[in-house]
Amino acid sequence: MSEDEDSLRETLTWKSRWVMKRNRILGSKGFQRWASRTPIVRAIARRRASAQFDMIAGFIYSQILVTIVESGLLEFLQSDVRSFADIVQKTGFSAAATDRLLRAGQSLDLIESPQEGVWTLGEAGAPLTANAGAIAMIRHHHLLYRDLADPLSLLHADRTEETGLSEFWSYASKAKNKSQSGPTGTTDYSQLMAATQPMVSEQICDGYDFSQHKKMLDIGGGSGGFILAVAAIAPDLHFGLFDLPDVIPQAQTRLQPLFLAERMAFHSGSFKADPVPENYDLITLIRILHDHDDNVVSALLPKIYQALPAGGRLMIVEPMAETKGAEKMGDAYFGFYLWAMRSGRPRSFSENRQMLLNAGFSAVREVKTNLPIITKALVADK
Repeated sequence: MSEDEDSLRETLTWKSRWVMKRNRILGSKGFQRWASRTPIVRAIARRRASAQFDMIAGFIYSQILVTIVESGLLEFLQSDVRSFADIVQKTGFSAAATDRLLRAGQSLDLIESPQEGVWTLGEAGAPLTANAGAIAMIRHHHLLYRDLADPLSLLHADRTEETGLSEFWSYASKAKNKSQSGPTGTTDYSQLMAATQPMVSEQICDGYDFSQHKKMLDIGGGSGGFILAVAAIAPDLHFGLFDLPDVIPQAQTRLQPLFLAERMAFHSGSFKADPVPENYDLITLIRILHDHDDNVVSALLPKIYQALPAGGRLMIVEPMAETKGAEKMGDAYFGFYLWAMRSGRPRSFSENRQMLLNAGFSAVREVKTNLPIITKALVADK
């Protein structure tokens, strides 16, 4: 044992020592055999074994889900029961392949057979049909799977190296940001953002009173999905949307027919290089900060602070790390997603709070959302 290891052991807290002892016990084959045979702890041992297997087999589960969505089977089973022959015809798979897919989907509760020869959606499949954002992400994940095919290489590689995700999210592409001054291919990611926006918007719209403000600026607002959601509950609020030059026409096409000119303003530019528009008492960042590295965020927040009037407020809405009950979403899913994207990282509420305080904001508080696994929200006052 090296001197550094000796020094480390001397600094261990009681919790670290307890964790080491626990791991030695749990890692013992003898203990595992005893636990699986002992009635009192057998149920716990089985649950842990099942959870371990789910981690090992998780990639296969996700591919079964992709197949059910991409084959059109999810939609086909949405509103009716179907015979096996109808499903074979719909998917175009052989009878044997169709049987294999249906049985796999049934094991995951995505598909169910309420009687012999009849199939419909299961308890996990039915809710998906009402969630267009989740389906959009399932279709989008082929890029993530490709980038994660060799996770060791992905972690070893410098984050300036391009990936499928960094090319898709063109604002995260270091090469495009350096070499291109024209359009950067925003249509695809804007469509994905628009599809997934409702499940985020409804979380914050249920928990915050937007009518207390006069003018709201949505930074990086894409085609305006969040603005539309807020406008539905705050009819007197005026809006501004600030996004890249090739995104603004998409927003204008969607929003201009719905708003009087004096109620809706469009600001073309980059929040990395251009000033933040002023005269808004509420500025929103919806799933923006976690997409960018600390240097970008540390530069943006003071610009927002300066743009806000006295008493103005900044709102941040996005999945956050260390969220109780949603740790897997924040630290595992978005941790690796954003690493593959080559930009940003999931931050905890406390990390976001400290960055806001460093930028000059005062009171920072959480806005409760019904499903923190989808998003958390905080507001900061100037």
